[in-house]
Amino acid sequence: MDLGIAGKTAFVTGGSRGLGREAALALAAEGVNVAVCARGADGLQKIQSELEAHGVKATAFQADLGQDGSTDEALATAVDALGAVDILVNNVGGSMGTAGVLDSSEEDFQKVFDLNLWATVRLMKLTAPGMKDRGWGRIVNIASIFGREHGGTAPYMAAKASVIAVSKHLALELAPTGVCVNSIAPGSIKHDQGSWEKFEQNNTPEVVAEFISRNMPMGKFGWPEPVGATVAFLASQQAGLILGTCINVDGGQSHNLY
Repeated sequence: MDLGIAGKTAFVTGGSRGLGREAALALAAEGVNVAVCARGADGLQKIQSELEAHGVKATAFQADLGQDGSTDEALATAVDALGAVDILVNNVGGSMGTAGVLDSSEEDFQKVFDLNLWATVRLMKLTAPGMKDRGWGRIVNIASIFGREHGGTAPYMAAKASVIAVSKHLALELAPTGVCVNSIAPGSIKHDQGSWEKFEQNNTPEVVAEFISRNMPMGKFGWPEPVGATVAFLASQQAGLILGTCINVDGGQSHNLY
């Protein structure tokens, strides 16, 4: 299937590894020029080279989107390199701590919301007006199944639920304009340096096997490529009737019915 997005420009946050990396590569494989940013410098040159190997223009740079003012600077860097952003993939995020509501400080909530929610909101507010003016655009926000049901820390759950909510709201605001906004809820996806790889490394094989048996119907952790492929489809011309939805990519892990 030709996704019809060759020549478009995408900006993928948290794009040097894991889900962001696969999203960026999936878009580049469709002929999309891709800018990626990441908090750490490790892997940036590698992902830029991998993207350029698809014959597209690419740039990869360091940015901590959890800091005030960083989203404006990051977007400006991407636009200066590749031009106006047609496709925004808000992948940057993460969880901190292991506490519940009563054990989490306001600072814990603030840090997790800064990284997972506010960076996403700020970049949507910065890019959506231009997409609207041009009559076409795609925004894909990476949430989590733990934004739809219980799981993870309290701040993380709250932040990812908020990502799903603002995605729905903006999707309906922009519905008549040719801009489609959606979110994706991955399950427990294992990738290099990711939290589930660390979980596997820091626990006994028996503990890991028990977790998988209890939570993963496929009998194994998920992997990043299907998430990247879902991003590419939602970013495509073919997905013009899909907006405001949240798609689970979780191997049947989640228990919700919607």
